[in-house]
Amino acid sequence: MSFNNDVKSIMIVGVGGQGSLLASKLLGHVLVSEGYDAKVSEVHGMSQRGGSVVTYVKYGSKVYSPTIDPGEADYIIAFELLEAARYIPFLKKGGTIITSSQHIDPMPVITGAAAYPEDIAGKIKAMDINLVQIDALSLAKQAGNAKAVNVVLMGVLSKFLHFKSEIWSKAIIECVPAKFLEFNQKAFNIGANSSL
Repeated sequence: MSFNNDVKSIMIVGVGGQGSLLASKLLGHVLVSEGYDAKVSEVHGMSQRGGSVVTYVKYGSKVYSPTIDPGEADYIIAFELLEAARYIPFLKKGGTIITSSQHIDPMPVITGAAAYPEDIAGKIKAMDINLVQIDALSLAKQAGNAKAVNVVLMGVLSKFLHFKSEIWSKAIIECVPAKFLEFNQKAFNIGANSSL
């Protein structure tokens, strides 16, 4: 396989308990099986339910560090709108944010100390950022499990990365426990076939 030396960077951002780890594991599997040097960072942040969580995935012919600096991310995959907004400084010019339209109130909103910001998607688009917004929660429920938002979003990302669907399918089989396999496969396919 021929590579250019251009390293690609993908950030997966969300809230603890949403499955960032599985999403980054799936993506790492796909990239390695395609012959890339891929580095996946540990989860950073409050990995218990409710805290902000970020994982970094970098791939190319040679990757020296898994960390992504501001202005470096080609893609930001966000499980929630506020998380998408929070990590905008990391997006490179011309990069794309793929986000679920879901709102998950952070602690300051839950306690009444702050209000959930209005029209986040509109504000992001006004910054001339490529924003792909999808109701991943509804699509996950359609697949049979509300927790499959992460895999729906990987399905959407697959439309941009152009790896064969069989490669993703194999990664899902290898990364997902058998009892959860069916709805995760369905969730991926629904994401991959969604209209953007």
